[in-house]
Amino acid sequence: MLELALKTLIAYGLGSLMGALLLGRLAGVDIRTLGSGNAGGTNALRTQGLRFAIGVVLIDVSKGWLAAAVVPFWALPGVATDPTVPRDAVVYACAVAATLGHVYPVWWDFRGGKGAATLIGVLLGAAPFAVPGVIGVWLCTVLLCGYVGLSTMCAVAALPAIFWVGAVRAPIALVFAVAMAAFVVYTHRANIQRMWAGTEPRAQRLWMWTYIGPRRS
Repeated sequence: MLELALKTLIAYGLGSLMGALLLGRLAGVDIRTLGSGNAGGTNALRTQGLRFAIGVVLIDVSKGWLAAAVVPFWALPGVATDPTVPRDAVVYACAVAATLGHVYPVWWDFRGGKGAATLIGVLLGAAPFAVPGVIGVWLCTVLLCGYVGLSTMCAVAALPAIFWVGAVRAPIALVFAVAMAAFVVYTHRANIQRMWAGTEPRAQRLWMWTYIGPRRS
């Protein structure tokens, strides 16, 4: 259990390294004071531009991958591998910890992002087969509705079904999928409130039903 606890803690610390806040510090901005106030890729794109947003997403996805694909298999000095703990249990525990670290980062007053990019990273490390399905659901939804937040919620909500169809039906894997789906919906609760109020912005360039008015000469 010591190995599990230490690696989970390491994964949480890794998840707490926020791409938006690290790059924002270099740029002299805190995007939590701008736009929606969220320290994630979408708000980074809206407030700081494409290059900044790409850097944010790369950092957040990479740390998720490291937490799920590398940390569970590290040989920690002085800590023996625990044969009583299944390796997939360590992988999923680290995956959850990294996602929680992104949303509640210890280094940044527990005010982080919503976990989507980091979750993609941990899926790349723990269950890469699921990533095309998640991205496919996200893309179809954003093309139909234009709402990035809703598309993210729908994509992650599909995760349990994607695991089931992919024949990954171990209880721990399904619990992980359901828990992450519920958690990401929770972190997007402000988006739900804005959609209900009719104030949620749409991704006009992605929304296939957006109205394109007549061109002016």
